[in-house]
Amino acid sequence: MNVRSMKSVLLMLTALPACAQDRTIDRVLPALAVGKACTSSIQLQNLGERPATLAVEAYDENGALVALKGQTAIAVELAPRERKTYRLELPDETLGAWVRVRETLAAAEFSPVVTVSGSTECVAGNELRTVAREVAFPMRNPWFEGDVSELPGDLLAVVNASARPATASLCYSAAIFYSVPDGRRGGELTPVCTASFAVQIPPFSARQFPVEREGSSRFALRARGAAVVLQMLKPQGDHVRIYAVDSSIKFGGEVVNQ
Repeated sequence: MNVRSMKSVLLMLTALPACAQDRTIDRVLPALAVGKACTSSIQLQNLGERPATLAVEAYDENGALVALKGQTAIAVELAPRERKTYRLELPDETLGAWVRVRETLAAAEFSPVVTVSGSTECVAGNELRTVAREVAFPMRNPWFEGDVSELPGDLLAVVNASARPATASLCYSAAIFYSVPDGRRGGELTPVCTASFAVQIPPFSARQFPVEREGSSRFALRARGAAVVLQMLKPQGDHVRIYAVDSSIKFGGEVVNQ
């Protein structure tokens, strides 16, 4: 075999592992309430013309894997145009359960074909309130900062969707800033925290933080982790403990490569 032929064989062998790799897409539904007065469900629909294989993992807020009612395995098969609905099954009440849906694309030319949505229903007296749960995507080291006046009564849901611990640094301030005029930061304004917290979030756990504390006017949260989800929740009604997703909020961070 001559040198040119050897080079061609080596190039073909090197390219094989890359072609064989599957792509996965993770979607997360945070802040699912389950208990005596609340139920949560997820809906999956295959819009494609080919079968789809999914891994559907449900967790309580402390990171324990829990079952879906009527489902005995994590793997879910969807035929073309098929739709399935599952309810969460938890032994205790929670407001912070969450679900991850992982879709595997067996070939590089394939695109996602499964839609994922969720909802939470809560009963208080004679009222039944239903709110939608929107899909969020894990990011690397996401952050949020904003004025409390625009987010009255809101909660920020944080999900650590990785197998490693994550951290969250919270700053509640009264709109007082300082700056250090040096060459590195260029005099950037930094808020003075009237209350600050550093929280460790275990693997697959979820936490919810109020955006207002003791009359603060500004809130900031910076998370550090490989796959962290942030989602802002708005209170719905005065007598029902239920929150809807605020889709107008944008978060900063580095998106995980998929």
